[in-house]
This record gives sequence, C-alpha cells and structure tokens, in this order.
Amino acid sequence: MTAAEVASRTEFTDLIATLRQVYASGRTRGLDWRMRQLDGLARLCEEREKELVGAIVADLGRDEFEAWFGDVASSKAEVDFARKHLKRWMKPHRRRVPLYQMPASARVQYEPLGVVLVIGPWNYPIFLSLSPIVAAVAAGNCVVLKPSEVAPATSALLADLLPRYLDAEAVKVVEGDGVVTQDLLALGFDHALFTGGTEIGRKIMAGAAPTLTPVTLELGGKSPVIVTGDADLDVVARRLAAVKMMNSGQTCIAPDYVLVEESVKEPLVAALRTALGEQQAERPDGLRIVNERQFDRLATALQASKGSVVLGGATDADGLRIEPTVVVDPDPDEPLMTDEIFGPILPVIGIPDTETAVHFVNARPKPLAMYVFTKKLGLADRLIERIPAGGAVVNHVAAHCLVPSLPFGGVGASGMGAYHGEWGFQTFSHRKAVLVKRQFPDPKMAYPPYGERARKLMRRLF
Repeated sequence: MTAAEVASRTEFTDLIATLRQVYASGRTRGLDWRMRQLDGLARLCEEREKELVGAIVADLGRDEFEAWFGDVASSKAEVDFARKHLKRWMKPHRRRVPLYQMPASARVQYEPLGVVLVIGPWNYPIFLSLSPIVAAVAAGNCVVLKPSEVAPATSALLADLLPRYLDAEAVKVVEGDGVVTQDLLALGFDHALFTGGTEIGRKIMAGAAPTLTPVTLELGGKSPVIVTGDADLDVVARRLAAVKMMNSGQTCIAPDYVLVEESVKEPLVAALRTALGEQQAERPDGLRIVNERQFDRLATALQASKGSVVLGGATDADGLRIEPTVVVDPDPDEPLMTDEIFGPILPVIGIPDTETAVHFVNARPKPLAMYVFTKKLGLADRLIERIPAGGAVVNHVAAHCLVPSLPFGGVGASGMGAYHGEWGFQTFSHRKAVLVKRQFPDPKMAYPPYGERARKLMRRLF
C-alpha cells in the first residue's frame, strides 16, 4: 500500500469516526433536524437548478430540458413528498397483543440506523444521489455520498453544494473511483445503498460482507416489453420511443427489448419509425454515449447482431454518438439479447402468443421492470403475476419510478431492497419492536414449578 493510500484510508477512518460522534450526540434524530435537511435539499434543487443542469449536460451531453426533467424535477418531487409525509412516517405503529401477553401494549417504532453510505451512479447523477439522501436524512441518519467518477462535473458540484445546503457535519461527500468505494466499505457502515450495474453490485456486496454492512442494491437487467395484438400501436410506439431514447437509452428501467405478437410486428415497427423520426428530428447526429468504453461495447454488439437493422444503426466513434436504432428479430443468444443494452438500440422480436413471451422472459435473469401493452387488463394482470420483476407498468414504460408512494427496487440479479417515499424511510430505519408490560398482576402460576392447574391453563392460552 502506498503512502497516499494509507493517508487516504486514515482520512476516511477519521471521517467515519466524526460522523459517528455526530450521530451519537442525538442531533439527527429529531423531526426538526430532518425537516431542515429536506428543506435544504428543496432549496438546492430550486436555487441551483441552472448549475445542476449544466453539470449533467457537461457529463452526459443531454439537452437542458431532459436534464432538468430526469434529475432535478424528479429529485424535487421526492423531497416534497417526504416533507409532506415525514411526521406520519415517524409515528410509532401500534400492534395487537395476544391474550396470553395481556395486560400489555405493543408498538413498532422507527429509529435511524446510524451512519449510511450512498454510492451514486453516472447515468442520473443528481436524482440517483439525492433521492437516497432524501430517504437517509428523513430517517435521521448521517450520510456519506460517493458520487460516480464517470460524471466528474456533477460529482464536483455535489461536493461543493451539499455542505452549503445540508448539515455539513452530518452529511459528507467523498469523491473518487471504485478503489475509494471499497476503502469506504471496508470501514463498515450501518447501511449502504448502491445504484449501478449487476457486476459492480456483486463487488459492492462482497466489499460490504466482512463488516456485515447491510446493502440495498439498485441494479439493472433486461426489462422486457410485451405488446399484444389488440394494443394501440401508435401509443405504444410513442411511449417506447420517448422513454427508450431518454438519456441516450442509458436508463436502468428503459425498455430493453420488445416481444410483440407476430400479427402486429410489422405495423409496430412502422409506428416506431414514425415516432422516432418525429421525436428525434432535432438530433440528426445521433445520441451521445457517456464514454468510449460504453460506446465500443454498444457498437460491437450492434455490429455482431444477426437481426435486421430497420432504422438507424450508424455510429460515430469520434463524437461517441449512435443513431436511434431498431433491430428486428436478433438472435436470442447474441449480446444484444444477453447483456443489458443501456444505449439507444431497441430489439423487436415477433412471438406467436403471450405464452411464448412468459417462457422467453422467465428463462432469463429476473428484470428490474416489465411492461405490458394491451387493452385486456385481466391479461396484463396474469402476465404480471407470472413474470417475476422488480416492478411492472401496464400501457406505459418506466413511469412507476416517478410514483413516490410505490417501492422502487429489483429482484434477483436486478437488485435487492427498495426505496422511494416511505419505503426509503423504512430502508434507512430500524423497525424496533417494543412490548410494554405491567408489573401487576404477577400471578405465581406463571413461574415454575408449574402445577397441574397452571399447565392446563397455559396449554389453553398457547
């Protein structure tokens, strides 16, 4: 280990020790402190909107409105929801007591976990950093945020601004790469939330294991879309095109591939041509990919595809841009269909019926989300019941992420745990069981040695 690495780890050790002292003082536990942090996050989104948007544009090449909508507006909505409901979330919940415990009362009360770690991703570097912080401070925790080094402008901005709007002694920002993340995890936290890819998620879980740090992993996967023959194909195409191409397709819950009943495959492809032509007309040079590594991965997968490229397909290595692309009937075993795409490429596969779709999806790792387009809501319900996924949307895509009253999270390889709204508050809280008994009455028959009468009574009660 180099001298610089030793100094860095010493600095982190001191940082965590300081945060634990702040937490031990009790200052983060009260409603007032929590509300002040939420108010600060709201002001951050309002007062620094231009700077936040500018950093996202610099890192990802998004247009300003999309940067505002995808990161700033969604963060503000999460803050506002927490401010509105926090007082209710914090109240203890009474629970019934069985007859054999009477007289007594029981409750579940929520207490902060302590010092938690939030590891942010690069694709929505504001929303997916601030949203977990909303949950963590609402629950009364001290927080360390480690933003993604792949979005350096946003990382630097968060490091600069968060201490100005939050309790700078209780919320810290640590910049750096994956080595920094592992160094932090090695120190032990009371919880860690990571958003990113499945492979890195495995490393996060392994890094957290030696200190028994509980983890919430928001990962990815190949979120399928099932389109039945009765769906309104123009609506399907517009919604698929809009969400798939948002942030150049670099969205964990973007529609990854489409399974469409063969009878309407060609009309759907035609509708996608129209929708993409209308929605992407102002981007003739294609959509920007975050870096060369991701661009090369996508370009290689596209070049290797055995499907028919019916729209787009052009790539620009110098500008790191890829045209919005539709690939019809790729081989199920090729990279486009085995790896999460995370780019502006949409495979469309014809299927004979929805039963085939069920078997196709269930033969693969559980996705982060699944989407069904149909007029038959009963059929949609049956598909949702039969296909395991982190979440599901009927007749739209990805919209569930923006409903703070719903839990957001994966299952299996797409993640573990959930957050947003009250679910985030609970993720960063310990649900403490509390039973309150009276000292009287205190019948002697409750203690050994048990007489015949006591044994008969206990058998009835238990």
